[in-house]
Amino acid sequence: MRFLLDGEQREFARTLDGMLGSAGTPGVVRSWASGDHGPGRALWGRLGEAGVFALAVPEEHEGVGPLPVELAVAFGELGRHAVPGPLAETAAAGALLGRLGGDAAHVWLPQLASGKAVASLCVLSPGGSPYALDADAADAVFVVDGDTVRLADSHGPVQPSADPARRPARPLGGVVFAQGPAVTAAAAYAADVAALVTAAQALGLGRALLERTVEYVRQRTQFGVAVGSFQAVKHRLADTLIALEFAQPLVYAAALALAADDPAAGREVAAAKVSACEAAYGAARTALHLHGAVGYTAEPDLSLWIRKARPLRTAWGTPAVCRARVLAGGTLR
Repeated sequence: MRFLLDGEQREFARTLDGMLGSAGTPGVVRSWASGDHGPGRALWGRLGEAGVFALAVPEEHEGVGPLPVELAVAFGELGRHAVPGPLAETAAAGALLGRLGGDAAHVWLPQLASGKAVASLCVLSPGGSPYALDADAADAVFVVDGDTVRLADSHGPVQPSADPARRPARPLGGVVFAQGPAVTAAAAYAADVAALVTAAQALGLGRALLERTVEYVRQRTQFGVAVGSFQAVKHRLADTLIALEFAQPLVYAAALALAADDPAAGREVAAAKVSACEAAYGAARTALHLHGAVGYTAEPDLSLWIRKARPLRTAWGTPAVCRARVLAGGTLR
């Protein structure tokens, strides 16, 4: 099977790339990390106008989805440009409410689709994280606990993260608004959507890091020649590229499986998540190594990309959990 994007999907990616390339995302990331969400919310609104969040929302709630392949395309660009915020969580919240329906879906889905509202999602599970990403910036924080889902009233203190622009906090309180087997099934689907778009983000992040590193080693010289001409450097970059190239079809295969409601979609998503995130983590290590001392400092914008790789690697399924899901046929959570 060939996983090739069609003309509209490629044009969508180019449009987002152009928009984000002129949006000054490094400044947006630094503001978000400091707790100033204004620039980030402005960019969020532009993404909503471009239709990014509508891709996760059903048509009956003013969305155009669910369209997992297009979501993967969009999130690849969001990762490439290091856009901050609970991106995967908002898409997953849209998927959750879209499956559940009811009053909460009627109230929140149109706002999520348009980019007027930001959501976070916390799925409590054994060994999982009790935190919701960017709860301090979200208009709604949904918490799934077993077969119940509630809208949190507040949140605890923001916790530190390897990526300063990821601001997790424990959701507090709230009244249960849905309960039963439908919640369990919807939460499982939402978690798969979150893992898929996180994989796509990581893939875009890894490609951006590789591009920046290639550009740098062409300029940096040692012994009178560019360090990019050294065989060891070439091999390191080639290994990074191969890992990213191998991960890309897995991401699109997972998106197609989700779109088709394939029973094996969980396994496909887990394989995509571990492959893309390990490739991005490898790209971050390569960038750190080949940039030398520059890679260890926070002042260059490069650090904003490098520091995202590790949190994405563990978000919505650690490598160990994803590998276990693949071996279990996608049934393990």
